[in-house]
Parts: sequence; C-alpha cells; structure tokens
Amino acid sequence: MKMEETVGVMEVDILEFQVPVENNKTLFVWDIQPSHTEAQIYEDLYAVFSSFGPLYLLKVCPNAPLNPPGFYALIKFYSAAQASKAQRQTDGRLLFQSSPLKVRLSSKQTPHFLCDSSRPLSHARCLELANHCLGFNGWTSDIITLKELTNEEEEEEEEEGGGGQWRRLKFGCLLQLSFPHHAQTTRAAAVVEDRFTCTGPDVLLQKRCKLQKVVREKALVQAFATVLLILLGGGKVMVELKQTSDQFLPEQTEGVLQVNELTWSQLAPDEEEDDDDEWDLTVS
Repeated sequence: MKMEETVGVMEVDILEFQVPVENNKTLFVWDIQPSHTEAQIYEDLYAVFSSFGPLYLLKVCPNAPLNPPGFYALIKFYSAAQASKAQRQTDGRLLFQSSPLKVRLSSKQTPHFLCDSSRPLSHARCLELANHCLGFNGWTSDIITLKELTNEEEEEEEEEGGGGQWRRLKFGCLLQLSFPHHAQTTRAAAVVEDRFTCTGPDVLLQKRCKLQKVVREKALVQAFATVLLILLGGGKVMVELKQTSDQFLPEQTEGVLQVNELTWSQLAPDEEEDDDDEWDLTVS
C-alpha cells in the first residue's frame, strides 16, 4: 500500500507485510570505490542506509567488465518516505569512502502485472520487520489449534518396487497474533501437506515435525498479512488491521482450519527473493 500523508508537520507512512515492488522504495548506489572488499562495502552500506529505516534488500555487485573497477548497489526499503529521505541525505556525500557516492531513486517502470499484485513477506522477513518497528515485546503469537488432518485412507499406499511406502501428511494451524500495546488482535489459518516415500519411522517423524513447523510459520505469515504499521514520525508506530472479507474474528474461528492450503512443492525456501531480473539501472 503506497500511502504517504502530511498531517501538520508530521509525515505519515504506512507499511504492509508485503514484498515492496514500487520503484519509489528502491535506491541505486554507484561510484563505489574498489578500495574495500565486497563484504566490507555491504556492511558499510547497511550501516548507513538502515539508519533511515528497515531494509528489505541490499545487494552489492562488481561493475561490468567494460566499466572502471568498482561496485554498485541496489537497496530496497519498505517505506517510500524513508527511501526518499535516504536518497536526499546520502547523494553526493563521502560517507565511507574518499569520493562522493551517487544515490538515486529508481524510475524504472513497474510492470503492470506487479502493480496490482502483492506477495506476502516470508516468515523471517515478517519477524524482522515486526521486531524492528515494534520491538521484541511489541507483539505475541499463540497457537489456537494445531492438528493433523490426514485421512486414514491417505496414510499408507504401497510403492511399486518395494522401496518403501507412499505417505501423505496434512496439518492445519489456527493462530492468533496480538499487539498488546495497541489493543489489536487478529487470527489466521493455514493448511499444508506433503506426499513422500516413507522408508522408516524416523523419516515419518522428521516429516511430521517439519510440516508442523511450516504450517505454524505459514499461519503467522497470513496473520501478519492483515496488519498495517503506521509510522507517525519520531519513532512512534500505530498498528491497525485491514478489513478483508476472509478475515477471521476471534468468535468465528472455533473449529475452522481449512484455508490457504499448500502442497510441499509450493513451500519454496523463503522468497528472499532473487531480484536479479529487476536490475535495470534506470534512475531519476
């Protein structure tokens, strides 16, 4: 959600727990000298730009072979206001090297199919953003229900060739996410399943444990997807909840689980998120 307002002299920005795709949240940095290692440059850039707000992405790459030696970087913020402030206050500054950096906001056209689409943040990114904005004591999550949903007829199937048995496991989780300092609570649910070759009880136990962990994480991601963080300036943050047609209310969730069903093939590693296809150095 792209929302920036000015109330008196207070700038208000609204963050969602979604992958930022807007170009007004993306900075390109170049003219980085090769006097430090790539790892040291990453640390220096992170120290500078994370002081303006939480970062979704920071990538450092060497210049192309036909260009002078050096590096360039891509930085993505969750907040357009913080990205703009960072650009204004770092462009043309020496910062961590003896020559000034060039820092620009991206003016790349966002593909229209991305303009109206939104991808939830990964579990790790949700925790990172929530802890950064609210503190480690600013939110809590509680499991309301975690149960196995596998049907008896799905539990065992003989595998041809005698290499083991095909097993199918399905788990559901209903979870409550609370923000005690803001008097806000939301609930969400997820269902995941996996079909695999079971060669022994240890394999079955490992799969059960892993699916239980994954379904808890997916339910928490779904809960965070309903949350809006309202940045009021001066370090103040408000929490509001989106009103969606499929949102769970506490009194409506007893015995409810079957939403957002995912197969194991859909449970890719956290979508951290190869943005290599977005490296179009178009700047404003």
